Amino acid sequence: MAFSPAFLEELRRRLSIFDLVGRKVRLSRRGSQATGLCPFHNEKSPSFHVYDDDEPHYHCFGCGAHGDAITFVMQTEGLEFRDAVERLAGEAGLEVPKDNPQDRERAERQASLGTVMEAACAFFEKSLTGSAGAGYLQRRGLAPETLKRFRLGFAPDSRTALKNHLANLNIPEALGIESGMLIKPEDGGASYDRFRGRVMFPIADAKGRIIAFGGRTLGDEKPKYLNSPETPLFSKGRQLYNLNQAQKPAREQGEIVVVEGYMDVIALAEAGFPQAVAPLGTALTEAQIELLWRFAPEPILCFDGDTAGQKAAARAVERGMPILKPGLSLRFAWMPAGQDPDDLARSGGAAAVRAVFDRAEPLVQVAWDQVLQGPSGAGRSLDTPERRSGFRRDLFAMADRVQDPAVRQAYRQEIESRLNGILTPRNPQATAAGAVRPGSWKAGRPSRGLAVPGYLLEPGGQAAKRGLGGLKMMPFETILAAVINHPELLHRHSEALAAQAFPVGQLDKLKCAIIDHAARSPRLDSGELQSHLRGIGFSAALDGLLARTGSSKWTLPAAGLAQAEEGLLHVMGVLRERNEVRAEIDEAALRLQQSLNADDPGTDEGAATDDWERLRSQQNNVLEGESRRSDLDRDDPMGSVTGGLINS
Repeated sequence: MAFSPAFLEELRRRLSIFDLVGRKVRLSRRGSQATGLCPFHNEKSPSFHVYDDDEPHYHCFGCGAHGDAITFVMQTEGLEFRDAVERLAGEAGLEVPKDNPQDRERAERQASLGTVMEAACAFFEKSLTGSAGAGYLQRRGLAPETLKRFRLGFAPDSRTALKNHLANLNIPEALGIESGMLIKPEDGGASYDRFRGRVMFPIADAKGRIIAFGGRTLGDEKPKYLNSPETPLFSKGRQLYNLNQAQKPAREQGEIVVVEGYMDVIALAEAGFPQAVAPLGTALTEAQIELLWRFAPEPILCFDGDTAGQKAAARAVERGMPILKPGLSLRFAWMPAGQDPDDLARSGGAAAVRAVFDRAEPLVQVAWDQVLQGPSGAGRSLDTPERRSGFRRDLFAMADRVQDPAVRQAYRQEIESRLNGILTPRNPQATAAGAVRPGSWKAGRPSRGLAVPGYLLEPGGQAAKRGLGGLKMMPFETILAAVINHPELLHRHSEALAAQAFPVGQLDKLKCAIIDHAARSPRLDSGELQSHLRGIGFSAALDGLLARTGSSKWTLPAAGLAQAEEGLLHVMGVLRERNEVRAEIDEAALRLQQSLNADDPGTDEGAATDDWERLRSQQNNVLEGESRRSDLDRDDPMGSVTGGLINS
């Protein structure tokens, strides 16, 4: 039998192509793209790309292998199409449909329910004009184009307005009831409209088809928000408001934001953040978290900073912790006191919202803080061995909830590292809030008793870094300028560029957008690439980057391809060397920290002094090497870019 398009679409939606391919291929993931060695031919450099986009698929630029999740299982395991579908359906928890009249009738009925929902949406949109709902939305500051973009409407304050409209369209009353738009009383009375006197927010599936509604009252009536019930079209724990519009910008930017309500989503979209979504009247579910991971590896969950927000965050941690996977987690952003995203977007604009998102905390920090607060929420003291051991026990119990063994082990290591920095006999009353405070500096070496953060032991220190904000970004900007002006380099060095770690932020998002577009455009030129980047919201970043790199002549369009390629490889090589240098310094710093934090109060001071001198010697060697590199770079066209990288 042939499977219905609706069934195959739902199957593909439930599958993670990264997880599926990752069983056979070691993938390096960057946003919505991943690379690895092709399983279909022998190769030493990865040319196999996996994309988790509107139509998740894989493609090998070496042998031409191409397909979706079903095709991958067929090709790697030698299965026929039906066998592959049945196996994947079992993994996804889907029942394979049987070719019988009942299934055909169900499919036809779902299509009919979709007709009901579209008719209702159009009716509510038309009813908005001149209504009290229009006045409410105008007072909330929504522009006319926003009303149209989100298809906002109004349900007249009448028991039968929609019912009569559906009847005029010859839509059976039974379909109106099954769709959730009409309510049939249990006593057998006449059916009536579910939504009355409310502003209507249509809820669409990933394809943009209307499947449910949320309605907000104009006054103080309860409930303030009323959502559609569960129907054959709508499962509130598996859907997200605005996902149909947010998925494209989310993939392109490598960021998706979860807020509480419909108006928060709409306000953020108006402020320039179209990648925002919201759950549908319930706490975030495991299915919704896994859906979010299809668009960004670390979705940002935005909460109010009050008690209610803390409780909501605790529920998100509880749901998210067990299902964490390598490279997939959550981040938590906290709104200013008394403000929600709608308030902040309208009072502070895009800059204020961006600042909140950029300060988002990782899940491990939020979980740590929750354990630190203790069962009562009043905070726990760590001033006795018993209390410290209880804190340790609860932290490891939290980590053990993670099901993935690799992530669970990483959490245990992170916890142990943090505990070693704060729970020592010489530091019994540390705050344990996550950030380990440095000790004072005396006679050229740190004091005992407190862990020393690695950044204080880097050559140059923080004081030197404060003046290098622009310089430290220059190597990454020149890399992007070179590939933007010479797109041929993208296809030659896409894997190396994808593997090059960029500072988290706009540059990293720009890099991912460039790589993603290049993978889809084998005959890319600079003008088309720049036009695409501006069209997806990178105009300001692009203009600033090209202006700041104008002095690096090898990045400019006038430079020859060979010169641009030489410069690109030079800068990327220096960045790799810098990372290796930092790893050596971090190792030396760790040995020093372990000496300073030894559990025995009688630990030999000489051992710590030896470790300190060893670290200083390592730093001096590194600085001397950088000085020699800078001397060589003065005669090199890339010198202005690579000089001083050790301090960035």
